[in-house]
Amino acid sequence: MSGPPTTRRGATSAVVFLTMFLVSLDLSIVNVALPAMDAALDLGPTGLAWVINAFLLPYAGLLLLGGRLADLVGRRTLLLGSLGVFAVASLFGGAAQEGWQLIVGRGLQGVAAAVLTPMSLALVTSEFEEGAARNKAMAVWGGAGAAGGALGVVLSGLLTDHLNWRWVMWVNVVFVVAAMVAVLRGVDNRIPAGRRRPDILGGLLVTAGVTALVMGVIDTGDRGWGAPQVVGWFGAGVVALLAFAAVETRVADPLIPLEFLRRRALIGASVFGFLLTSAQIASFFFVSQIMQRVLGYSPTETGLSFLPFCVGIMIGLRAAQVVARDHGPRPVLLAGGLLGAAGLFWFGFTGPASGFVTGILGPSLVCSIGVGAAMVAMGLAASSGVPVDQAGLASGILSSARQLGGALGLAVLVTVADSVTGDGTTPGALSDGFATALRVAAVLLVIGAVAATVIVPASHPKPPISDSGDVMSRSSPAADITAEEPR
Repeated sequence: MSGPPTTRRGATSAVVFLTMFLVSLDLSIVNVALPAMDAALDLGPTGLAWVINAFLLPYAGLLLLGGRLADLVGRRTLLLGSLGVFAVASLFGGAAQEGWQLIVGRGLQGVAAAVLTPMSLALVTSEFEEGAARNKAMAVWGGAGAAGGALGVVLSGLLTDHLNWRWVMWVNVVFVVAAMVAVLRGVDNRIPAGRRRPDILGGLLVTAGVTALVMGVIDTGDRGWGAPQVVGWFGAGVVALLAFAAVETRVADPLIPLEFLRRRALIGASVFGFLLTSAQIASFFFVSQIMQRVLGYSPTETGLSFLPFCVGIMIGLRAAQVVARDHGPRPVLLAGGLLGAAGLFWFGFTGPASGFVTGILGPSLVCSIGVGAAMVAMGLAASSGVPVDQAGLASGILSSARQLGGALGLAVLVTVADSVTGDGTTPGALSDGFATALRVAAVLLVIGAVAATVIVPASHPKPPISDSGDVMSRSSPAADITAEEPR
């Protein structure tokens, strides 16, 4: 595979960046605006939680199905349709006059995001050959994901303070229009060869299972981990996923072919992604809380304080490209994960007496350089040796692992913080709880880095060369599996 023509690569890279940036942006952009939303729409604590959860539930539940659609439906049609839904949902939610309207808008955003996320990584896998071109495109993908999350907090504060909370929804339309233009210029409408029938039953079961697990995690905030309803959600999720596994062994074209379970690089990347996102989502949440409730920053000051994180991400991306080119993704996963954990651990010592340089700037740069590097390596490992007609599915598996990790990690770490804070409301009491949660998040990231180092093969698979001398990054699934094993 030689990838898209040079004149089209820029537009294809723009699609990768804008789609991933858009989704990551909307995972965090409402955070600082929540108090203003509550004041305007009288949402209350439950309604505010559902502004977040309405996006999370369909997004997490539909990612695998969205990933498979990316392999079965014309790419341009799928991207333009999903972007259109995202734009309509953003306009509707931003114009909300009642709380339920905002929540519906967020839910529709989550549905569209469940297609856009795997589609963005699938484009990297299918349109850029393994090697320098893939590394550069993966840096674009990783940078978009990390920068979108950080800039979401920045924009949330700026828009809420200087315009109106509604603009945290409406600003999406700008990015959607830009993405649509890039799609028309950089993505064709071809369908991968060997088009097959979708595994409807498998898709329904895995969607039900993941949704039930996420609902269980959400309910822990109000009811506690041992509540019957929480246990019921988790039990239903496990039953649905076991039924899904049984179905996959019997259908002719399963949603997740069993051969995927032997792809060590994909499994290692997914384990790492689960724990990385557990730590990363929690860090955005707790650091934002520290800035506003402990250090007394305004929404604008809080948003702008995340800019150093964006700078560090760019440094980490570039470093990862250089190292991964010569040594493969495994050492970058380890080094990036450990560096990111060091930054989180440093954040765990930020308190009421901390200054900006030592309490925010220093740990932001250390953490973000590590996270930026690790994001690139994670994507490279997950996409390594994946056939074109399964690129969307591989992306869906990685994205599902990351989203489940984010939901479960945040719920667990909020519980940790609450157990330390107790009934305390002073900056010191709140700081103790938030700092403890951040130190636990650092431990999770260390575990993820070590686990990925053990699971991901030591050697980076090299794309085969055709008789004509062209690089061919796709072979049969069996050959791909063999290539992933360490030599």
